[in-house]
This record gives sequence, structure tokens and C-alpha cells, in this order.
Amino acid sequence: MIDDRLLSILVCPADRGPLLLVDDGSALYNPRLRRAYRIEDGIPVLLVDQARDVGDDEHTRFTASGHPTDPR
Repeated sequence: MIDDRLLSILVCPADRGPLLLVDDGSALYNPRLRRAYRIEDGIPVLLVDQARDVGDDEHTRFTASGHPTDPR
């Protein structure tokens, strides 16, 4: 799992907005751009060209269960 301090400062590299921690901590999700970033061995892979697009069903699931990385 990613440390809470790290989660509080992570942003999407594409739009610099907050991310949601989803899929039991295995991904970070930007609901504005509908892009998911994987987490490998506890390290977020925040590379725009390696993010994946998210469809409607997955978007709904992620936004319903995701936790913002920035608690503000």
C-alpha cells in the first residue's frame, strides 16, 4: 500500500489534478480525463503514455469506491 503522505501530494501528470486510489490500492484514477495509472510494487507509474483509458462501467465503479489522494 502507498503511504498516506505520498498519496496526499500525488497529482495526475496530464492535468495536475487530484487522483483517486482505486482497485484495492492497485491503481490511481483521474475521473476528469478517465485515465488510470497502475501501481507496481507500491510505486505509482505516473507516465501519461502508460495510463489506460477507462470505460463508463469502470468509471462508475471507480468514482463510487475511490478515495481521493488529497484529503483537502
